[in-house]
Amino acid sequence: MQVRQLTQHRIIVIGAGYAGAIAAGRLARRLRREDVAITLVNPEPDFVERVRMHQLAVGQELRPRPFAEMFAGTGVRLRLARVTAVDADRRTVTVTDEQSTEELPYDTLVYALGSAWNTQDVPGTAEHAHDIADRSGALRLRERLAGLAAGQPVVVVGGGLTGLEAATEIAEARPDLDVALAARGGLGDWLSPKGARHLRKVVDRLGITVHEHTAVTTVEADRVTTADSTIPAAVTVWTTGFAAHPIARATALKTDTTGRIEVDGTMRSLSHPDVYAIGDAARVMGPGDKPLRMSCASGVPTAWQAADSIASRLTGTKPTTVPLRYFNQCISLGRKDGLIQYVTADDQSRPAALTGKTAALYKELVCRGAAWGVANPTLGLPTRRRGVITQKPAEAVARAA
Repeated sequence: MQVRQLTQHRIIVIGAGYAGAIAAGRLARRLRREDVAITLVNPEPDFVERVRMHQLAVGQELRPRPFAEMFAGTGVRLRLARVTAVDADRRTVTVTDEQSTEELPYDTLVYALGSAWNTQDVPGTAEHAHDIADRSGALRLRERLAGLAAGQPVVVVGGGLTGLEAATEIAEARPDLDVALAARGGLGDWLSPKGARHLRKVVDRLGITVHEHTAVTTVEADRVTTADSTIPAAVTVWTTGFAAHPIARATALKTDTTGRIEVDGTMRSLSHPDVYAIGDAARVMGPGDKPLRMSCASGVPTAWQAADSIASRLTGTKPTTVPLRYFNQCISLGRKDGLIQYVTADDQSRPAALTGKTAALYKELVCRGAAWGVANPTLGLPTRRRGVITQKPAEAVARAA
């Protein structure tokens, strides 16, 4: 027999990037407020559009998106603090703000601390390179770029999506600078022939020097060093991927070798059923039995899945899983150009690609849609709040019989 929950079920969501913010809002719209207490923990009061950090770095102003406005009237409580520890066995989260350190107990935890830049342990990177993995990094780079005189060299290390967007944005915004891109492989070697041709065309038009098949081994204040050359760099921008937040690895949660939490198809931890991991923090298996890459495209669907799974379990309905797959890779190449590479379900390039101004508009709409999704986590669908139930104690069931 099942009965209504008598006390509020405590749900804590840690991390308010795309995945965490969407999960918190979606849970609030799935569950009755009198049954759950949803707390969203984040160190900053505003939502950060991580996919626009390259724009912020070159001096563009981004629209402020305060969480207080986003979650007004939803019942989600915002706790402005930094997560310093998670005890998955005791079911507590330790948070610290400017005034104090507090331990927050939970019944269900949604772990969405995400990722930070990955220095790959290359000497000098942490000391001399800049990152655009978060707002603070983008603002530091912004200040440094603003102070550069014409003709000074900027080297973007990393030929993936982030590196391409950073290099083209800087080159377009500051055509007076000498911008170079160092890629471990060939330029856009994962793209379709059409996509690769367009990328090279844009890079050439913007005057970006490309060092292909180049692994940077050392970063210094005024240069980067490779196996066989030295590249001058008044500013080095490091974009060689992301690293999972280190807290998960310090817990009892089961993680993979990179520190990502291992989950099932509902985003539930394989070792601790009271914990759900989403976004970059989770090792989620996608098509072809391959882990999903760290990206907004991966994180948002995992947030939907986790929120719906938690709501189903709390309300006594069977959780369902939706196959997670890819459709395209959206790359901005400055404000006036772009590239939309269509991909298979497991993220392999198809022959088709959208390029030019139309692709730039497409990417802009994707960015706006992602931000809109944070503020509207059910994507405009009707709100269907259900009551939380719990299993009635065995002795009570016996008496009722």
